[in-house]
Amino acid sequence: MGGTARTAGTAADTAASVSVTPSDPRYPDLISGNNLRWTASPDQIVLPRTTAQVVAAVQDAVTRGKRLSVCGGGHCFEDFVFNADVKININMSLMNAVSFDTAMNAFKIEGGATLMDVYEALYEGWGVTIPAGICHTVGVGGHILGGGYGNLSRQYGLTVDHLHAVEVVVVDAAGKARSVVAARDSSDAALRDLFWAHTGGGGGSFGIVTAYWFRTPGASGDPAGLLPKAPSKIFLTLANWPWEKVTKEGFSALVDYWGTWFERNNTAGTTAGSLYSWLMLNHRDSGSLGAVVQLDASLPDAASVLSGFLAGLDQALGLHSATVRRDGVTDSQYTTTRLMPWLRGTRYIGAISPTQLDPTTRGCHKSAHLRKRTPQRQIDAMYTHLTSQDQPSPLTGIVLSASGGRIASVSSTATAVAQRDAIMKVNFESRWYTPADDAKNVGWVRTAFASVYGDTGGVPVPNDVTDGCYINYPDGDLSDPAFNKSSVPWHDLYWKQNYPRLQQVKRAWDPRDVFRHKQSVRLP
Repeated sequence: MGGTARTAGTAADTAASVSVTPSDPRYPDLISGNNLRWTASPDQIVLPRTTAQVVAAVQDAVTRGKRLSVCGGGHCFEDFVFNADVKININMSLMNAVSFDTAMNAFKIEGGATLMDVYEALYEGWGVTIPAGICHTVGVGGHILGGGYGNLSRQYGLTVDHLHAVEVVVVDAAGKARSVVAARDSSDAALRDLFWAHTGGGGGSFGIVTAYWFRTPGASGDPAGLLPKAPSKIFLTLANWPWEKVTKEGFSALVDYWGTWFERNNTAGTTAGSLYSWLMLNHRDSGSLGAVVQLDASLPDAASVLSGFLAGLDQALGLHSATVRRDGVTDSQYTTTRLMPWLRGTRYIGAISPTQLDPTTRGCHKSAHLRKRTPQRQIDAMYTHLTSQDQPSPLTGIVLSASGGRIASVSSTATAVAQRDAIMKVNFESRWYTPADDAKNVGWVRTAFASVYGDTGGVPVPNDVTDGCYINYPDGDLSDPAFNKSSVPWHDLYWKQNYPRLQQVKRAWDPRDVFRHKQSVRLP
């Protein structure tokens, strides 16, 4: 992945798109993503190099009546991209340029770029960044469309809060494919609606995004001032607590303390309101619980804010040990903090878990947004399943990730992301390696999720504590009454009050329902 800006206009732009069929040796590498539970057997995989080639590929699929799907980075948790119905898959990986577009006065990112492509090009070229995800092999295509969220989001907001425009290949009622550019400030209301749908409406519902343009609203002047400045240095803390030292009371106090801290330290623009953390409640069979904490080291009193937060984690668990001063931050026996340049830290944090980037795993995931600290009944249910004797994969657990801060400064209807005042996301997950273990691990995730949210029909319905699910962690079970026993339909768990507007955009821009999967926005 190059570290300099990659601009359009090269010889590659005139080269033909790549077509891969089942007899091609590349075919096995292109029929699945990072979750090997999901595979496809398409007649053709098309790798375009230009928007015109995407238009041509879509037109060919429509003309021949072939079901199509689009692949960005391949990290979709569900089978939306790779399933038995797909006959033509459009793989965007050759369209990965990152450049500054002087005509748009915004940074242009092609739809096949990965997050690391973006981080390196923006930072090394201009010293700026976007607040996007931790896993740097994720493709921007799907990540941005679900809202985009990562370690800098409490400080700078969601990725889509800095989105200026999108180029989308759409299909009209007559079956004609074309590309359009929809911007935040488009003069045409229908184009503004199409842009809005791409600020959290999820992928695979309206068209194929070939390019994104980024510029923070209200920013002007030199390119280096059009997006958030990346931190020069960050404090990066890794925590590890052996399960053998964790009591039920300590576990409960840890989860309560973590949630309470983020509930109380949620003000945008403050140092505490910018601190980010993952709390990794791994199954006992993994051997330990863990946490990751990141904070911009240049913020006022950053070292003391971080030290106080970390000390509270140990104290909640009832674990105390001698501390050592390092870069102004207090470390303990269980926490290690490093002061690192931002890009180096970003590369490092994305690779600290060997399974996160492992392309050979199978997986199951479910999500929740929480608006308040985790209730005691839910904590107790988590503990029960995390200490179960049914021996799921050691790569099984529940991950809490901090939200709030700057994210909450945008209204729940300004973008398609409805859960703006949540203070955390929750990810129930399991990863494993063999098909023989599918039932055991999928079963653990389903049972744990249903138990934790058992008082609301087995799903986190929007109320004063829980607030639905995260579209970028899609879950096909939400559409199944056997698992979603609430009165809230799957689409309202993802988009709440924003779903009817998304349906109107669907009707206007994809009236033939060309772009669809089992949880795409439905025609009204």
